[in-house]
Amino acid sequence: MARRTTTPSSPPADDFTERILDVDVSSEMQTSFLEYAYSVIYSRALPDARDGLKPVQRRILYGMEEMGIRPDRSHVKCARVVGQVMGQYHPHGDGAIYDALVRTAQPWSMRLTLVDGHGNFGSLDDGPAAMRYTECRMAPAALAMTADLDSDTVDFRPNYDGKDVEPVVLPAAFPNLLVNGASGIAVGMATNCAPHNLVEVVQALRHLIKHPKAGLDDLMRFIPGPDLPSGGKIIGLDGVRDAYATGRGSFRIRATARVEQVHPRRKGIVITELPYLVGPERVIEQIKTGVQSRKLQGIHDVKDLSDRAHGTRLVIEVKNGFNADALLEQLYKATKLEDSFGINAVALVDGQPRTLGLRELLDVYLQHRYDVTTRRTEFRRAKAQDRLHLVEGMLLAIVDIDDVIAIVRSSDDAAEAKTRLIEAFDLSDVQATYILDMPLRRLTRLSVIELESERDALRAEIAALSEILDNPERLRALVSDELAEVAKTHGTPRRTILLAAGGTAATAAAVPLEVADDPCWVLMSSAGLLARTPHAEPLASEGPRSNHDVVVARVLTTARADVGLLTSRGRCVRLNALDLPTVPATASAPNLQGGTHVSELVTLEPGERALGLSALRTDGPGLALGTAAGVVKRVAPEVLNRDAWEVIRLDDSDEVVGAVELTEEQAAAGPGGADLVFVTGDAQLLHFPASAVRPQGRGGGGMAGVRLAPKVSAVFFGVTDPSSEAGAAGSVVVTVAGSSSALPGTDAGTVKVTPLTEYPAKGRATGGVRCHRFLKGEDTLLLAWVGPPPAVAAAASGAPVELPAADGRRDGSGAPAGQPIVAVASRSAG
Repeated sequence: MARRTTTPSSPPADDFTERILDVDVSSEMQTSFLEYAYSVIYSRALPDARDGLKPVQRRILYGMEEMGIRPDRSHVKCARVVGQVMGQYHPHGDGAIYDALVRTAQPWSMRLTLVDGHGNFGSLDDGPAAMRYTECRMAPAALAMTADLDSDTVDFRPNYDGKDVEPVVLPAAFPNLLVNGASGIAVGMATNCAPHNLVEVVQALRHLIKHPKAGLDDLMRFIPGPDLPSGGKIIGLDGVRDAYATGRGSFRIRATARVEQVHPRRKGIVITELPYLVGPERVIEQIKTGVQSRKLQGIHDVKDLSDRAHGTRLVIEVKNGFNADALLEQLYKATKLEDSFGINAVALVDGQPRTLGLRELLDVYLQHRYDVTTRRTEFRRAKAQDRLHLVEGMLLAIVDIDDVIAIVRSSDDAAEAKTRLIEAFDLSDVQATYILDMPLRRLTRLSVIELESERDALRAEIAALSEILDNPERLRALVSDELAEVAKTHGTPRRTILLAAGGTAATAAAVPLEVADDPCWVLMSSAGLLARTPHAEPLASEGPRSNHDVVVARVLTTARADVGLLTSRGRCVRLNALDLPTVPATASAPNLQGGTHVSELVTLEPGERALGLSALRTDGPGLALGTAAGVVKRVAPEVLNRDAWEVIRLDDSDEVVGAVELTEEQAAAGPGGADLVFVTGDAQLLHFPASAVRPQGRGGGGMAGVRLAPKVSAVFFGVTDPSSEAGAAGSVVVTVAGSSSALPGTDAGTVKVTPLTEYPAKGRATGGVRCHRFLKGEDTLLLAWVGPPPAVAAAASGAPVELPAADGRRDGSGAPAGQPIVAVASRSAG
């Protein structure tokens, strides 16, 4: 048993009585709990299916409308709005009101914000600033929610203390419950509705207006699934259909991610959109926890680069040797990068909580709009009829204005004048009162014309409004047109991508996490870009060229192996193939625009250039190098456990002009072997067998390769390829002549292509054979190249430069080049 003490509301000053009632505890608890549950369900937690708003949200918008805080006005303190709403309409704490106001202003929470916030309104990971620091005003969409409140469109009820009134529901010119969704926990029930795209919902409503018996499949052609404010991807649509059919269902939301080269040596996973209501800090914390517990492998670092200008950007750097796509699939499973959303569409319909499917939600809203439009039309027609009644009375009085004036002047008071006017002209009480209040300036001829025009306009307006009320088809057409106008004004493109289950996830799951040590090509372009292919398929030799600089070096290795970068200072710098970005291998000229520049991977000395690549084999014939001073050297195979080492001893004034790695076929003696080729600046070409050069250790300085004239240096060194289809005899010589006094890159010069068979072989350390005849103004070779055809050339911009047809004259002059050539290479397979 429990005792309840009651006291009179105003006890006598000298007599205070007290009554104690014995009440059963279980009955008291049951009654109190039911009252509490009723209050939570109907007055706090569940939205109305008509306007999609909870009471606190509705009171905020109505309070801001009454305060005049519209989009065309300046912002006001949020504390002022919260105080007004709490004082007049919402009998709860200011914290609950401010939380609801903040949510309606957050673009990541609402698909179409209803409040325009100014200041710190928080983020997915942090709360907002205090209400005294933030400002707000109604958003443009909020005007559509409160439009026509003054036209008797909805019912009003007394507020909590009976001193004011508030709307039971807002007119809601768009279906807010579907567009913005809702979430709330009541007693014994909860609601969770997903946001949708306004344009899609309006299209479905207009279709339903024309086809009242449309089924779920018809409506889902317009509303295929939710459209979340944060974007992302919805994986699997079976749960969405269940939710649309029954009001209950769930679906998975996946972050939008792509694999990028975020560092010259490292790939990364870039997250640009997160699942609905998932913050980046939460994801980062889960990733760190997974790495520490060894449940996630292959992650080097996680950075949050999100900002207001560029939106979400979460960068997950992947360790070398790990497959980024497979790691992304693990992240989907282990973190909130993939989340689930459960739809439980519970809302109040006629004051009762109901679970609604898509068709029911649309039907309830459409009926609400029919009611709002009907009441608004009736209100406007009544206003027009009242005004027409007055106008007709004024027209009667003006026609007989002399009699009216005589009656008024001869009457003792206004009451007698009004009575006599009613009897004389058969007027109503309202018309007679209006005539007596009419100012003298209205007694002009122009006023009569204006009144007659107004009368005709009012009659036309009343007829049009009556047509809407009398014709249901006209009413539905008006509602449809108004919905289309709202969608046109406030609609935005879809943000969330809808995908069927499986697909990319299954493909990514089949990819191993760690990169296999499979064969691959490592490539270098004339611009110094490095990349590798994902496999060792032969590089195609036919097809159109890509618009990029040419590939000047390539070496066959494995994905986890090291390669050597040969430089003009005679150094060999170690690189790991995994540090290089991957490019497709089947293009006719592999496009290295996605590659990494050599300067981002190694530190080069001033004036030092990258010349070639080496597979760093400990067996085989080794390297062949040629210097500007005409020195040739073959380096015996030797790989040191260092990051960089010298492969030739150079004089201070000398540099390497060509470096290649020989194959067994190229180094073989006899007719099947390759030739080493020098081209000098004074247009002399010398080629001799590679077997004529004795291999030396890396400390050796080489031997004489070509005899040079005074003040002349070699501009090219290379090797013919006997393994190509054409053989060594099929190589071509490309020479570009110009002026040595011209600024680099400004003289296009003349270019000539000649078969190498036109030049006889000579012994090592001898002079060459002239390969290009200089024209007037030319005194040097700007560039030379020898290799298997077809030859391709590139300008400094990377654009291809057309080469002339092969010329059989070994000492002939060249044809004018279209633009300066900076590199030549072979398009043939590597």
